[in-house]
Amino acid sequence: MQAQTKYSPQTVTGMHFWTPTIFSIKTTRPPGLHFTAGQFVRLGLPGDDGELIWRAYSFVNSPAEDTLEFYVITIPEGQLTPRLAALKVGDELFVDHTAYGFLTLDRFTGGEDLWLLATGTGLAPFISILRDPAVWRRFERIFVVHSVRWERDLAYYEALKHFSHPDVDPALVHKLRFAVSVTREQTQGALSGRITSLLSSGELEKAMGATLDPATSRIMVCGNPDMIKELRAWFTGNGYAVSRTATPGPLVLEKQW
Repeated sequence: MQAQTKYSPQTVTGMHFWTPTIFSIKTTRPPGLHFTAGQFVRLGLPGDDGELIWRAYSFVNSPAEDTLEFYVITIPEGQLTPRLAALKVGDELFVDHTAYGFLTLDRFTGGEDLWLLATGTGLAPFISILRDPAVWRRFERIFVVHSVRWERDLAYYEALKHFSHPDVDPALVHKLRFAVSVTREQTQGALSGRITSLLSSGELEKAMGATLDPATSRIMVCGNPDMIKELRAWFTGNGYAVSRTATPGPLVLEKQW
């Protein structure tokens, strides 16, 4: 009984495969689950021994939506992701009732422009933030950059290129600028190279038609550990302090695994 108050089985309501190894999963939502856009929650399935295997995944859905959505890449040797990929609509998936994470807008004070920089499934929390009306009221411009290895990995591309959401005022969507970067092949309409290289060369600012400034720009970074390390060094070396509870700054970073 105690465990059931901490987590509960939820029903899979949708599975969408972007590629054979990249997919989105939708589930019902526990009544007691509350979160802030940008946070993550643990998902669990029984292992071979019957014990639950837990891993953390960022919400793609907004806090107001009744359906939960998660963006997953299958790790062939992983304990959980192959099991998640095998789920069908109607199957059960355990969802923790407590959300975690500090990749949230309340880490910032002030700011005019919001930059959301992601690699791979690190895009998930930023979609949640974009689906929350608060971000559109707060910032004058919102820049989203999604970097992947191959063009086929560009999940949610059309949804961001033509962004709309029932909770977001269509009159505010013009604030969004969206760019993608593909690192291992030339792709029409995409930047080429790692985000750090695009920042160092000035190509990213040119593509976005904007200039980064620690006084007015607020930066959120989510992705693989190497990218986090590189961008932390680049931004802190260019005058962006990492935001902390006692000392808010213009930079927030979160590793996706």
